[in-house]
Amino acid sequence: MSKRSLKKYLDELDENTLKEQIIDLYDRIPQVKTFYDFVFNPKEDQLIEEAKVKISNEYFPTKRRKPRKRRSVAQKYIKHFKTLGVDPKLLGDLMIFNIEIAQTYSNGVPSMPDSFYKSMLNSFKELLQYLTYYQLKEEFGTRIEEIISFTEVQKWPITDQFEEVANNFVD
Repeated sequence: MSKRSLKKYLDELDENTLKEQIIDLYDRIPQVKTFYDFVFNPKEDQLIEEAKVKISNEYFPTKRRKPRKRRSVAQKYIKHFKTLGVDPKLLGDLMIFNIEIAQTYSNGVPSMPDSFYKSMLNSFKELLQYLTYYQLKEEFGTRIEEIISFTEVQKWPITDQFEEVANNFVD
């Protein structure tokens, strides 16, 4: 159904029928419930903190022995928060945290697979695109520089690519 057809359908409904349909959607579809829960009671700070705990648990688990190191966990939260429309500063903070926690983990590990470094580079690119779009580069500039210097100190094999990506996003 096109958006135009949906608008036409909704215009034909009376107010009570429309309310009943929205309540039915709220009950049936978890994404609709999540959306309305967020709209009426955002608690963005709390949601971001919960996500940070789950992301850090990927690298420093509290309930199991081995870390899973899945970038997909962070990406799932980032995508979800983008969909909800979370404050860009808070989401930018979460995106940077994702890279920082991975770097902290890699500091204690002798060597990481190449896929880890590529994954972190992809996260870094996405972060810089996001910060550029929302004009937040200055606010997070220090942390971005720390990420780059951390790759140099740890002698990541793709440090030059991190620097190149950062240079491409400099004004």
